[in-house]
Amino acid sequence: MIDKTQGKRIVTVGSKVLEGILRVPEDALGLVIFAHGAGSSRLSPRNNFVAEELGKRGIATLLFDLLTVKEAADRSNVFDIPLLSERLIKAVEWARSQPQLSSLPVGLFGSSTGAAAALSAAAHAPSDVKVVVSRGGRADMAGAALAKVEAPVLLVVGGLDFTVIDLNKAAADQMTCKRRLEIVPGATHLFEEPGTLEKVVKLVGDWFETYFKTQKSKL
Repeated sequence: MIDKTQGKRIVTVGSKVLEGILRVPEDALGLVIFAHGAGSSRLSPRNNFVAEELGKRGIATLLFDLLTVKEAADRSNVFDIPLLSERLIKAVEWARSQPQLSSLPVGLFGSSTGAAAALSAAAHAPSDVKVVVSRGGRADMAGAALAKVEAPVLLVVGGLDFTVIDLNKAAADQMTCKRRLEIVPGATHLFEEPGTLEKVVKLVGDWFETYFKTQKSKL
C-alpha cells in the first residue's frame, strides 16, 4: 500500500508489517536503507534530513522501523543486534523484489545501535550490501561480524563524543575491509551543534555516491 502524497509505503518484513518512508529520485544511483538507533524511528528529524539531502544527489532512501511498537516497548529488543540485523536483511530482500528498486545497489546507514545491525547485516549478506555508513554508531556491538564485512565502511563520529570515538577506533581495527573514520570537530553524539549535521551529510553523501557510481560502472 502506498500513500504517494507522503512518500510512505508499508514494508512487509517477514511476518511483520513495518511502516517505512521511501524516497526514489529519478534515475537513482542506489538505495540507502536506514537502521535507526535506540529510541529513534523512521520519523527521526536527523535521518530524514540526511535522506532528503541524499535525494538531491540522486540517491533513493528507505527509512523504516526495525521493530513494531509492541516489540520496541521491550527495551531488550532495541539492543538485540541479531534481530535488528535480520530485519535489515529482510528489508534488502524486500527492495530486491520491487521493480522500481531491484536494479539499484544497496547501502546501509546505521545510527547508534543501528550501526551494529547494519554492519552485521553487511557481513551476512555481502553480495547484497555494497557500502555501509555509521553515524555516531556503536559499531563495536557488531562483534565478530566486523571481521567479515566486505563492503567499504565509513564511520562518522562527533569530536566531543569521546567514548564512541574510542569504540569506533577499536571496531575499525577489527575490520579487514576498506574503512575510514571521520571525526566531526565540535560535535556531540547527536550532531546537534550548528553546522555539524551538514558536515555529516557531505561526508556520507560523498561516500555513498562514490561507491554507488563504482557499482554502476561494473554493470
